[in-house]
Amino acid sequence: MSDFLPILMFPVLILFIFLGVQIAFAMILTATIFGLMMFGDVTAYQLLTKIEETASNSILAAVPLFIFMGAMLEKSGIAERLFHAIHLWTKRLPGGIGVGTILLGAIFAASSGVVGATEAVIGLLTIPIMLKHQYDKRLLSGLICASGSLGTAIPPSITVIVLGPVAGISVGQLFNGLLIPGLLMAALFVIYVIALAYFKPELAPREKGEVGVPLGERLKVTATAILPAAALIFTVLGTILLGIATPTEASACGALGAVLLSLCYKSCSVKVLWDSMLRTVNITAMILLIVMAGGMFAGIFFATGGMQTVQSLLTGSGFSPYTVLALILFIAFIAGFLLDMMSVVLIVIPVAIPIVRLLGFDDIWFCVAFLVVLQTSYLTPPLAPSIFYLRAISPASITLKHMYAGVIPFIIIQLIVLFVILIFPETALWLPRVLGGPSW
Repeated sequence: MSDFLPILMFPVLILFIFLGVQIAFAMILTATIFGLMMFGDVTAYQLLTKIEETASNSILAAVPLFIFMGAMLEKSGIAERLFHAIHLWTKRLPGGIGVGTILLGAIFAASSGVVGATEAVIGLLTIPIMLKHQYDKRLLSGLICASGSLGTAIPPSITVIVLGPVAGISVGQLFNGLLIPGLLMAALFVIYVIALAYFKPELAPREKGEVGVPLGERLKVTATAILPAAALIFTVLGTILLGIATPTEASACGALGAVLLSLCYKSCSVKVLWDSMLRTVNITAMILLIVMAGGMFAGIFFATGGMQTVQSLLTGSGFSPYTVLALILFIAFIAGFLLDMMSVVLIVIPVAIPIVRLLGFDDIWFCVAFLVVLQTSYLTPPLAPSIFYLRAISPASITLKHMYAGVIPFIIIQLIVLFVILIFPETALWLPRVLGGPSW
């Protein structure tokens, strides 16, 4: 019975969550109960060491810096300026506002990495405009949710920064592997919106009665709004992908760059800095508490022999390696219904990675597929976190029915990207191999 005792940690954890215990405290409580049952007083030492491990992890120092960068871009109005500049170029396209929304999501994802924050900013900026131009509410809802979810698929993603150390994989290499699938996903979103607006213009009407902006004016706006943001993204993402800077160093440069950019636009004030720092502290505290709790949960699970039990169950089941892989990804998908992304990473990855290695699969390839699955579950009804974010910022005229129907085409697109990754592993492995670089 003691061999299977660690497996009971998962149903007990789910029970605590359904009873209303916050996820971080549910993991700590579960780890404490099973630790005391197996090890007695020594459990206190095991759990306390996880606090030090979390606090001394240099990679995790990038989390507050990336959050601060995204908060500064939002609070200082730079994100709004970006959307205006993008809109000047996309407004003549079928579904131009929708295309601009997706592009803003991709750019903001590449400069923030926080999914909820990305969706909130995009929604607040674009919902009034799309409603004004009589966009179909289902399409509008799907656009906001899908664009916000790009914060997981396009680096630098906070989820990747947490996943790397947990899986024992280079964060920089994960960013490299995630870039092509993330851009492919954004491109397919754009193609879908343009095609839908072209064949069904009533769902995404073109803007009427507005005078076109001269080319010179558009170039001027681009030079003052898009190019500085692009330079900031390269400072962060480019230096990581090329192996010039560690994620922590790049995040520090990005945070400083966001402040300097807001100073150049004369939108930096004491209130903007204070609000940005306050948001950074709140989100960082939540993320790092979950990371610490996940470390405690995984530590007790491993110490009680849970990993060996899971491995023996899977290897003795007679399943093929790809069936086991599909089972792991399906579990991650179901877990994404119930838990936030960080919690799924911290619960599933410590158990899954040793099995994936044992089966002979590539670590980076698996993690990229895992992140796409996680992003898909983030959009999938009925418990989609993206829909709850949208519900919080949308007017009452946009109902849950609109939201549930609107995300389905984008879920299908994400599943297409997942199958591309699984069938053609080079989509995730080519860039890490070409760029190489230091293992940080």
